[in-house]
Amino acid sequence: MYLIVNVKEYSGGIEPAVDYIHSKWGRKENHTFYRDAILHSSPDGKALPRFYLLLKDDEIAGCYALLTNDLISRQDLFPWLGCLYVETPERGKELGKLLLEHGIGEAKRFGFDKVYLTTDHDGYYEKYGWTRMEDGYDLGGNPGRIYYFSLNW
Repeated sequence: MYLIVNVKEYSGGIEPAVDYIHSKWGRKENHTFYRDAILHSSPDGKALPRFYLLLKDDEIAGCYALLTNDLISRQDLFPWLGCLYVETPERGKELGKLLLEHGIGEAKRFGFDKVYLTTDHDGYYEKYGWTRMEDGYDLGGNPGRIYYFSLNW
């Protein structure tokens, strides 16, 4: 059985949640950044960022976040769905789709009309209704594909 929870509601504690998300997306030198962002995330939906865990029988099987910016140049766009990850043994079960749908639902519940993401994947997000727009640039000046999902359905 799968369950998606806010990191602040994770029964295993906030530090294991921080370590998990950082292990999937961080680097050695930015653990403090992830920890601080997650500790100061909003548990009640009134603000961003928000971080979520996908649990399978109380074990972490994946994660995602809703962010004000996913470290890309297009800071005029938000919210961003970022940190999407599903553990390898759990792949092929449409859990990425489940996390995307949860994030879309949360963004809509918070009153947003679109949600964005940036990725180097090609073809994955389109099959779930995401639309590709122009590129943005990461902190190193490298281009990244930007997608959006319209919440006016």
